[in-house]
Amino acid sequence: MSIDAVQAVLDYLKEHELLLTTAESCTAGRMVALLSEIPGSGEVLESGYVVYSPTAKQRLLRVSADTIEQFGLTSVQVAREMAVGALQDSPANVAVATTGVAGPEPQGDIKPGTLCFAWAFAGEPIAVFTRTLHFDGDREAVMHKSSLHGLEQVRNFHQRWLRGERA
Repeated sequence: MSIDAVQAVLDYLKEHELLLTTAESCTAGRMVALLSEIPGSGEVLESGYVVYSPTAKQRLLRVSADTIEQFGLTSVQVAREMAVGALQDSPANVAVATTGVAGPEPQGDIKPGTLCFAWAFAGEPIAVFTRTLHFDGDREAVMHKSSLHGLEQVRNFHQRWLRGERA
């Protein structure tokens, strides 16, 4: 994804009057950093949370300790609660959340490059789409590729949401 692709994400957000917040764990704020490199990103970027620790996820995004215990930090369930928590704490109407293992070492039985995503759209009820994906490469490559993917998929899931699709 080039600067043109990031610009396309910004253009899409502007065109559809979407205000974005992110809740990033393993991507460490890279989605916000990619967007902020382009002038005018402030029109569509409301906030970005970087929440590495379980306690930060619980305190700042209201992720349930039970969810973390039951499903683990690298799970779509935690990503879902991160995205919903970011939306509930913000005037944004779309949120992207990431949690996973960037590497280089596995965490337990979770391979490096495993990321869980959630894309949430404000409404009654909030619509959330989740995916678990694997990205190849070293830690830097995984963080970069997954950040780009999270942004790039906003359009896809927004279009699905507009069509009334769920999950």
